[in-house]
Amino acid sequence: MDTVEFFVEGMTCDHCARSVEKALRGLPGVVSAQVAYEAGAGEAEVEPGTAFEAMQKAVRQAGYDLRPKGEPSLQGNQMSPGADGNSSSPRHLVIIGAGSGAVAAALRATDLGARVTLVERGTLGGTCVNVGCVPSKILVRQGHQVHTVKAPPFSGIAPHSPEISPVLLAEERTRRVLELREEKYSRILRETPGVEVLTGEARLDGPRTVVVRESTGNERSLAADRILIATGSQPHVPEIPGLAGTPFWTSTEALFAREIPRHLIIFGGGFVALEIGQAWRRLGAEVTLVIRKERILSRMEEDLGRDLGRYLEGEGVKIVPQATPSRVDHRDGIFSVALSDGQMLTGEALLVATGRHPNTRDLGLDRVGVRTNPEGEIVVDNRLETSVPGIFAAGDCTTLPKFVYVAAASGTRAATHMMGAGEDPLDLAVLPEVIFTDPQVARVGLTEDEAREKGYTPVVRTLSFDKVPRALVNFDTRGWIRMVADERSGKLLGCTVLAPEGGEVIQSAAMALSAGNTVQEIGRMFFPYLTMVESLKLCAQSFSKDVGRLSCCAG
Repeated sequence: MDTVEFFVEGMTCDHCARSVEKALRGLPGVVSAQVAYEAGAGEAEVEPGTAFEAMQKAVRQAGYDLRPKGEPSLQGNQMSPGADGNSSSPRHLVIIGAGSGAVAAALRATDLGARVTLVERGTLGGTCVNVGCVPSKILVRQGHQVHTVKAPPFSGIAPHSPEISPVLLAEERTRRVLELREEKYSRILRETPGVEVLTGEARLDGPRTVVVRESTGNERSLAADRILIATGSQPHVPEIPGLAGTPFWTSTEALFAREIPRHLIIFGGGFVALEIGQAWRRLGAEVTLVIRKERILSRMEEDLGRDLGRYLEGEGVKIVPQATPSRVDHRDGIFSVALSDGQMLTGEALLVATGRHPNTRDLGLDRVGVRTNPEGEIVVDNRLETSVPGIFAAGDCTTLPKFVYVAAASGTRAATHMMGAGEDPLDLAVLPEVIFTDPQVARVGLTEDEAREKGYTPVVRTLSFDKVPRALVNFDTRGWIRMVADERSGKLLGCTVLAPEGGEVIQSAAMALSAGNTVQEIGRMFFPYLTMVESLKLCAQSFSKDVGRLSCCAG
């Protein structure tokens, strides 16, 4: 009697293992067979001369595949190889999460022939469509519409205060979120062959095993050829005496509030605090920002925070710098916030916008050896693989920059590598970012200090928007554009914009960076006249000319 050891591809549960055993035991020459789902492997006692190819064929007819145990694990094949070298059962990918990175990975993997099980504990779509980008930009736009009516830039238009229904505004935000979630996530996943969506809490139980705890309390074990972790992040809530137990807002509650508070206190000076704070100010709330640093946007160039802060204060936003909350109380519908410098603030609403932290705590990463940084973010390489071969990660739960387009791109590239479909590393060299305040903050590439740190000799030009024809005819010249170039080659190294609709300008700078354009080349390009993006051309020309002495559409 001979003993044959093998791996089994395509199993998703213990029932699968029993099916494989049944298929083998029904084959002439097989005396017994035992298959362990968790290990993805098994062994059989067979009569001498029993062909392994016959065993493979029997198991294949049951929907699975066998590989001899001595054969290396799959590394570069999209499908498990049969005895004749042809592909057979699809590679099984388990994806934990159902946000932008997860769904992008699922779609790419199925295009490459994978079978995907996607596990989500909450709502399809993740942060962006549900409680992030989409509702926040609607709120920002709603505030912008009100502000335009209250403070038109033209003296020939009389300002007035419109009637505002915060309930209808909230319902519009909710309705558009539901529409986009259905159209861009639920429907696509339903209509994509090869994708199964499970609801439950997932954890790793080995380098190839994911256990899903369903709402009923039952646990289901999934065997995977590859695993992708794309669990996103959630708002960080600092430990402040008295805060716990009060009805404070995170960004989620702030985005769907159905009433306009008389006074909104905000902890934080980053993009979430600024976007939401300005929007609610424009809708009628008094707003006070409590920030730990000397200025808002402390991680960016100093004059960005200074100048944007000046514009916000001009709209009535109060900024309290170098202050930390020492205690929070809530009584009779009013928050009382004691600050470290002795100040006391009171307001009807309190927004905590002090950052986000990754959803990695309950995944069992330590159990399998997936490395994280001190903040709990998963460390990945440029292939999106973790410290454990075969386990990948994408999006906000990793050390990658926290942008939805990075999450989607990392998910797609992770799937390519998980399927062995070639090399497609994630290149973050040119990564534009936008903060949707008014004026907007947009930047790409290197700042002057970053360029110097990398060994360049930077040359910098900053052009105010009172030199840009489009801004002049808009009667709104707030802000400036800055370009950083290499002194030796003239190549563009970075660009920063503070301007209304600055986010619509920055991608042109990103494309110039990707192309390796010099500022001289950008200055000679055709830009449509009376557009905000023409500011790029004018700023580029300012490296060699006094643009104040050029005709309005000079080439």
